[in-house]
Amino acid sequence: MAGACLSSSCLSFTTKFNTLSLNGPHADAFRSLSFSANTSLNLFSKGTVSLNPVQMPFRRSIVCEAAPTKKADSAAKRARQAEKRRIYHKAKKSEVRTRIKTVLEALERLRKKTDAESEEVVSVEKLIAEAYSAIDKAVKVGTLHRNTGARRKSRLARRKKAVEIHHGWYVPAPATEPDM
Repeated sequence: MAGACLSSSCLSFTTKFNTLSLNGPHADAFRSLSFSANTSLNLFSKGTVSLNPVQMPFRRSIVCEAAPTKKADSAAKRARQAEKRRIYHKAKKSEVRTRIKTVLEALERLRKKTDAESEEVVSVEKLIAEAYSAIDKAVKVGTLHRNTGARRKSRLARRKKAVEIHHGWYVPAPATEPDM
């Protein structure tokens, strides 16, 4: 048997194989097969069927794979929905990153400032509130996991507290040891 077909759709091509001529880099592998020269490989260039010569130690065979030419309607719809969600989530993540970056830059400028006043923290607190809002919205719609949102908010709060401690505007309470 010259060809091996695993699917039922591949069996419909057996009549076409009788008049098939294979011209190409693997032409030598098919010389022992008796195909006539009136059909070329143009039938197979559309991606519907692929022929692969399989080299065995003592024999040669053809493996036929028939692939569907287009996605099912439900799969195409899921692909469209996934692309819409990807773009939406990408915009949300970008907004969160931008807000966090502006807060961190403002905190760094405030930290490097030698004659900073405690009232200057108010403008940074507004930026932090906007960043918190963007993070919370991203968590609400499912763009970010809730733990990721909490971690990012915590990092912003710790950075703000570090700047306040650096300038002496905040003094942490000493840790007390539990009585026994």
